[in-house]
Amino acid sequence: MWVKLCCLLLYFLALFVLARVFEAVAWYESGFLATQLVDPVALSFRKLRTILECRGLGHSGLPEKKDVRELVEKSGDLMEGELYSALKEEEASESVSSTNFSGEMHFYELVEDTKDGIWLVQVIANDRSPLVGKVHWEKMVKKVSRFGIRTGTFNCSSDPRYCRRRGWLKSTLIMSVPQTSTSKGKVMLKEYNGRRIEVEHIFKWITAHAASRIKTIYNWEHLKEEWNKSDQYRVKIYLFANLDQPPAFFSALSVKFTGRVEFIFVNVENWDNKSSMAEIGVYKTPSYILRTPEGIYRYGNNTGEFISLRAMDSFLRSLQPEVNDLFVLSLVLVNLMAWMDLFITQGATIKRFVVLISTLGTYNSLLIISWLPVLGFLQLPYLDSFYEYSLKLFRYSNTTTLASWVRADWMFYSSHPALFLSTYLGHGLLIDYFEKKRRRNNNADEVNANNLEWLSSLWDWYTSYLFHPIASFQHFPFDSDWDEDPDLFLERLAFPDLWLHPLIPTDYIKNLPMWRFKCLGVHSDEETFQDSESDSDSENKEVFSSEKEVSEDEELTTFHKEGEPGVEPCLCANKYCHHEPYDGKARSYGSSSTAGDMEPDWSAWPAEMLHCTECVVCLENFADGCLLMGLPCGHVFHQNCIVMWLAGGRHCCPVCRWASYKAKQPYTHPPPLASDTPS
Repeated sequence: MWVKLCCLLLYFLALFVLARVFEAVAWYESGFLATQLVDPVALSFRKLRTILECRGLGHSGLPEKKDVRELVEKSGDLMEGELYSALKEEEASESVSSTNFSGEMHFYELVEDTKDGIWLVQVIANDRSPLVGKVHWEKMVKKVSRFGIRTGTFNCSSDPRYCRRRGWLKSTLIMSVPQTSTSKGKVMLKEYNGRRIEVEHIFKWITAHAASRIKTIYNWEHLKEEWNKSDQYRVKIYLFANLDQPPAFFSALSVKFTGRVEFIFVNVENWDNKSSMAEIGVYKTPSYILRTPEGIYRYGNNTGEFISLRAMDSFLRSLQPEVNDLFVLSLVLVNLMAWMDLFITQGATIKRFVVLISTLGTYNSLLIISWLPVLGFLQLPYLDSFYEYSLKLFRYSNTTTLASWVRADWMFYSSHPALFLSTYLGHGLLIDYFEKKRRRNNNADEVNANNLEWLSSLWDWYTSYLFHPIASFQHFPFDSDWDEDPDLFLERLAFPDLWLHPLIPTDYIKNLPMWRFKCLGVHSDEETFQDSESDSDSENKEVFSSEKEVSEDEELTTFHKEGEPGVEPCLCANKYCHHEPYDGKARSYGSSSTAGDMEPDWSAWPAEMLHCTECVVCLENFADGCLLMGLPCGHVFHQNCIVMWLAGGRHCCPVCRWASYKAKQPYTHPPPLASDTPS
């Protein structure tokens, strides 16, 4: 996870540097920067009209270029970046979709239940033509969509009862606007009663109703009172301008940030003494002033702070975010980080996508689960102070120059999604190249594995862990016995064996007890191998480290301790010990008499092991100094023979078929009777 996070931070740093490079190239080719002011006198009539349309100011009654230029100057300073964005938006011929309502519930869900947006709906009465024709309606939809106003069409033929109840007996236009200035307040529906059906007149009607929600100040006394008043709004934005009404983008933002930011329009058109505004820090008009508890901030002085809906929306979201904004931001960052797994993972292509899907599911699930307690904590009343301090931190950090650069880069890359995706892909390919180069020396098989090999290994893993116990999680010895292990009982009853053979790892073999077979009366300077915690741990590690150096077939036939001269491998044809079975004791299996008269040294055997002198795997007697190994059931074999048996996939005892990786109640030898003592 930390690797992916570092890769994502490195990608953001690369985007930041790339944006600065683009600015330098634009300055070198054209000689201006995006923050450089533009003189409206040097612009053509078409460009001036485009700027007014993007800001939401009507210009239908202004035929002269001079009047249009003065209106642009009254609404705010024009920067090169805003001019470029406006011209690009006008050239884009993207069709804006409009909603077709299917009935009352659909209309109520989208329009009447929406508390933070404006809707413009064309109602078509039964057997009537629409009020606005198709061509003019498409123009209207494209015009109002710039300011976040959503549009739709309600045909009364789909729900005539609802139209009669509403009184929509003729075709008309309906506009929905939040009625109160509080978040999630009531919505009021307004009907267009004008006679002229032109796009400009309808748009003027929309902006007039939207501007009526903004508090308007006309004199200095009222402004001074409002400036010094402290109410529920911690953040206020003032527009000082010589206009009849605020621009449409300003009114649309007031609806979008209802309950978070208060929008105030100060009309200085009829002010005699404008110098009084210097007392509150306003020295020119038009000006956009943000007032917070920390002080005032002049919008438009930093990078990317244009007089447009998109730029100011990004600015206010960073200062006064909602919980939903933070959730969406975290969702985007988490998914960008998860997609890094597609390039970090090496091997087959299918493996990459399987790991990617798994990572996406895991990260998104963890994100949603982690957000649930956060939402619960935010509802607690005693966390209001924490919430206020968090917003104060946002306001301090997002009014810096670095934050303005980040917002400008966000708007640039979001308006050029192809560039964003191509840079992300290029960054991922670089990560893939360096990761492949790093792993090639460590594990070439993983890097060069094809899809078929990886799918085969995935299927083996799936079948092994789905149908059989995970033996790698089990360690010998166990404390459970037959009665405490129902899986073993079911395993023993499963006859004939119709189950798939499990792919059980053989790491449990190194924990099985091992020792040397020794006879009484035979002098040997070899030390007895005991599977005790104090003596045999180092011996077992040395023995099994030699197994890893040879192949699986060779390691099972050549096994002896290095550095012990005179100790032969277990060849089952050495000095044999004479062993007479115990009468009255637990009878040992595989016992046989030999020509010798030597007795086995049973004191060297672990207490839970059964006494015997023959290996039932190779059917040979134990030789003096031979390495033995015991299983949990108590049966004893040559070490090489039983390892060869277990490594071949037969994870059970050759005698009793007890699972070699499951514990069994240890066998205890009964004490000898007095009559058994030799006379």
